[in-house]
Amino acid sequence: MTETTSIAPLDVRQAFMTEPGLGAGNFLDHALAANPNRGVPFIYSHHEDHRGGVVLRGHSLTDLAALRDRYAKWYRANGVRPGEPVAIVVAEGLEPLVHFLALTALGAIPALVNDAMRTDVMVRYLDHVGVVGIVADDTTKLLLAYRDDPARRPRFIALSAEVRAHDAASGELPETYPHRHAPDDLVALIHSSGTTGTPKSTTLGHRSFWDGKQQRMVRFPAEPYDKLMSLMPHTHAGGLSYFLTAVLLGLPTVVMSDWRRAVVEPVMEAFQPTMVASFPRTFVELATGEPPAKAAAKVHTWFNTGDSAHYGHIRKLVRLGERPAGLIKPWLLPGGGPDDEPRPGSQFIDGLGSSEMGMALFGQVTTPETERADRCVGRAQEAVIKAAVLDENGAEVPDGTVGLLGVITPSRTPGYWHDKRMTRSFELNGYWLTGDVAWRDGEGRFYHLDRTVDVIDTAAGPVYSLPVEEVLIADCAGLVQDCAVVGVPSGEGQRPIAVVRPQAEAAGVTAEEVREHANKALADAGLAPLAAVIIAGGDDEYPLGPTGKVLKRELRTRHAGLLTG
Repeated sequence: MTETTSIAPLDVRQAFMTEPGLGAGNFLDHALAANPNRGVPFIYSHHEDHRGGVVLRGHSLTDLAALRDRYAKWYRANGVRPGEPVAIVVAEGLEPLVHFLALTALGAIPALVNDAMRTDVMVRYLDHVGVVGIVADDTTKLLLAYRDDPARRPRFIALSAEVRAHDAASGELPETYPHRHAPDDLVALIHSSGTTGTPKSTTLGHRSFWDGKQQRMVRFPAEPYDKLMSLMPHTHAGGLSYFLTAVLLGLPTVVMSDWRRAVVEPVMEAFQPTMVASFPRTFVELATGEPPAKAAAKVHTWFNTGDSAHYGHIRKLVRLGERPAGLIKPWLLPGGGPDDEPRPGSQFIDGLGSSEMGMALFGQVTTPETERADRCVGRAQEAVIKAAVLDENGAEVPDGTVGLLGVITPSRTPGYWHDKRMTRSFELNGYWLTGDVAWRDGEGRFYHLDRTVDVIDTAAGPVYSLPVEEVLIADCAGLVQDCAVVGVPSGEGQRPIAVVRPQAEAAGVTAEEVREHANKALADAGLAPLAAVIIAGGDDEYPLGPTGKVLKRELRTRHAGLLTG
């Protein structure tokens, strides 16, 4: 007797790669039509029972379609029409993805908003977008914010519980349903993390958001034993990207509702994933303290995107798990045959990407056998027509020279919503500027040094914060759990300082002890010394944005007078 599987047959997945009508607005319908295993549960949500135990609930393709249609009827009854943006302000997990499916099936544009965003910032963002409605887990603060200025109030502000409780039998769907998207139709608005300022509204296109992901249909591990744990937020393109991939593959996937280790580890133990996809935020926690050996026992691949992860954390994770014989190489890596024998430990795929890039466009693999290569993000992957390091005029600089990272790729965003000037500022000589500073070696590998806004302009020249952080986390591991390096004013130019979260076993360490240890390691690495170290005594001294990224702009402001006051 053969075991029931949800994974789409290989010929179905291969057909997806060349299907001209497939895109980010209708991938569920294509999966429903082509996957013969449409009734097998494969997308899992999770919750705790009354004893604190993990409960996993599976949803099949037909289950997802039924949920989507019920939500779509509610939106239709509330007047939502094609092309209209609607804000979704709900907690992480499967729920916001169902709202995405419902709104795109109506041809509307879901504006996915992190519910941890500060209310005043959120209202400014939603005003800029011009949403016609808001669905939120908690509407109290939003209702109060709009009460003082009713002219700005969207047509509806509703609780997500109201949508979930809608009687599907009482609603109607439009004659043409699901909506038939044109290639250039917008299917979502994704806001930036806000780590460098007010969140920007990135548009995702029906076709462009699918472009570049075709290789995943045959080069994303999808063996009968494979399971994915997705910790990617729905408010980043990565969350939608992995969900789209899982639905088309029929890959068993648990969509996490929280990124903190205290929640993640018990779900990992219950689900036993072979792959984990996340921002660095969770990988930092999993690499801290006692290794989660039981939870990660079956993991063969860790996928990181957004900001690059640090080697000091990666090297701890790849010691966990197991790599089975026949493991195929993921889409981010050069083509080649599978491993012919099982190996202990796992592989970490560090992908440099953003919502604007549409996906991770660079990939570097680290295994227990890999030599250390700080800040290497590998080569551009197949979706990239061209990647280059540029000067301020858009001309390519020689290998080994630091410059602006630019890409030419069909997966890039069509632009920023209602902001052509902002869009043009990221376009240079035919390239899309990623907002990163990088260099390329003679073998075509790229090295990510910093975000352009985080470069430290010292009297002796630019200092890049990320290589300094690498040394602190990897070479001062006994003292430093995590850190953020920023530039603050000094007598002439800026100087680098580090805000450090110490290891639990080094709780009593002083700032000067960390600085002395760090500067010795930095000198050995040929990097600039730190002018000061600040020990973060609590979460309020190490501020994180809604997506879990360190708010370097806030640290710069908070410590601006440290060296001059």
